[in-house]
Amino acid sequence: MASDRAVFVAAGGTGGHLFPAEALSNELTARGVAVELVTDDRALKFGKAFPARATHAVRAATPTGGSIVSKGMAVLQLGLGVIEARSLIAGAKPLCVVGFGGYPTVPPVLAAAMLRVPTVLHEQNAVMGRANRFMAGRVTRIATGFAGLSGVDAAVRAKSTHTGNPVRPAVIEAARLPFPDFADGKLRLLVTGGSQGARVMSDIVPAAIAAMPQDLRARLVVVQQARGEDEARVRELYGRYAVDAEVAPFFADLPARMAQAHLVIGRSGASTVSELAVIGRPSILVPFPFALDQDQAANAEHLQATGAAQVVKQADFTTDWLGSALEQALGDHEGLTRRAQAAKSAGIPDAAARLADLVMQTVDGAAA
Repeated sequence: MASDRAVFVAAGGTGGHLFPAEALSNELTARGVAVELVTDDRALKFGKAFPARATHAVRAATPTGGSIVSKGMAVLQLGLGVIEARSLIAGAKPLCVVGFGGYPTVPPVLAAAMLRVPTVLHEQNAVMGRANRFMAGRVTRIATGFAGLSGVDAAVRAKSTHTGNPVRPAVIEAARLPFPDFADGKLRLLVTGGSQGARVMSDIVPAAIAAMPQDLRARLVVVQQARGEDEARVRELYGRYAVDAEVAPFFADLPARMAQAHLVIGRSGASTVSELAVIGRPSILVPFPFALDQDQAANAEHLQATGAAQVVKQADFTTDWLGSALEQALGDHEGLTRRAQAAKSAGIPDAAARLADLVMQTVDGAAA
């Protein structure tokens, strides 16, 4: 598609929003469509690595939680962001603005809707988030990460299309690796808390493994993501009990680590659930319990329904429960293999292409 006009991709905040935006940008660029990123100041650090020809920052804030004054200041920042985004979009005349949720998406998507520029929202979770709910009635099309979407009315559902959650090229590469065999009798375990880390994993997993009989403990190979403040104590406990473990706050090659695992223990953010499905790995999922929308619980249900995931509430995720679950996994290689196949059956590896198709259909529909 020969045009100087770009598709604007609006995303910010966590990897859960930036990863699918990155995947779409790679797909559009491969089709010859220029992409520009619109984000807030916090996410500017990703600008150089993000596959876009230009990056624009507009003001944004989250008007939930805190005092009335802080909420008012956040609304003011969003209003100023809309003014900035309106000026940017009026000058650049993008083909379409694609928003990936979260409040950094609100100013560019709202400004585009005001200027009658085609708009697409992508909702990663099985429950629509508050920012997307606020914008859903104003946009042209909506793409969903999961087949069922809760928290929306019939009018929103009517303009929704299930595309799946786009995953990074590293995930597609990892998906080519077969499920590891058990030739050495070892169970390879990946423990991750999502892009923000999760203290509960550092509190429960090492203690559960330490309490296991020594002969079973010796058959575990652990890769664990632990937040910086938890890293030393997690490493010390594994060292004290001679557990074969690698501990770090961040793994740049996390998709490859996921592919090398027999079992993954983690949160159930949309990116994690989608990557588990595309790569095809069994999991124990502990949804974040304090989310207002309970989106992680809804995401986890989709993998649980296939038989790929065990879902446990954080209150029930105890050292005793996990020790028993790991002991069962050590003795059930065939079951883990079946669960891996079940996960893979739920994956949508071409979600980025499906979303790109929807974006370009929206562009073409506006031009017709």
